[in-house]
Amino acid sequence: MNVAIVKYNAGNIYSVVNALKRLGIEPELTDDAEKLAKADRVLFPGQGEAGSTMDYLREHKLDQLIRDLKQPVLGICVGQQLLCRHSEESDTDCLGIFDAEVKRFSPTRHEDKVPHMGWNTLSETHSALFKGFGQDEFVYFVHSYYVPVNPCTAAVTEYIVPFSAALHKDNFYATQFHPEKSGSVGERILKNFLDLTV
Repeated sequence: MNVAIVKYNAGNIYSVVNALKRLGIEPELTDDAEKLAKADRVLFPGQGEAGSTMDYLREHKLDQLIRDLKQPVLGICVGQQLLCRHSEESDTDCLGIFDAEVKRFSPTRHEDKVPHMGWNTLSETHSALFKGFGQDEFVYFVHSYYVPVNPCTAAVTEYIVPFSAALHKDNFYATQFHPEKSGSVGERILKNFLDLTV
């Protein structure tokens, strides 16, 4: 299987490369439009700041390329946020796959820390990404911004407010958490992604 990872100015991409290698996949890290368009699966992972990342995508014409992809695409962390319409981070217009506004967590209690960092559970899962899942599956998060629950929400996690732990629309899938850092649970999600038909 030909798996491509979008290469752009984001951190944490190599942990995704290594997670795929553990599943027997040798992914290609590329910003080449032709290679991304021809791949069987495309991953759009990373950590970073929304404004500068969108600037990079536009400069390299990767913004329209990502919108036009027809194969299964998986956004991870900032990748999920950038697939939305707009982010409060740097007042950034994003890719617009998901019609949702990315918001910054607003702590309401002293114990509410931002960023949300660590293990948390998923609920209301309804996507092929979560095939074979039971109750109280834990995954790993690191984020200060979140996508509110919306019609494309495919899993919910609660931290300060309920938010979209995952999204799904057509061939686009996304997770706010890091499957590559979520042990055997995350490995199963990546395998489910690789096994998708759409």
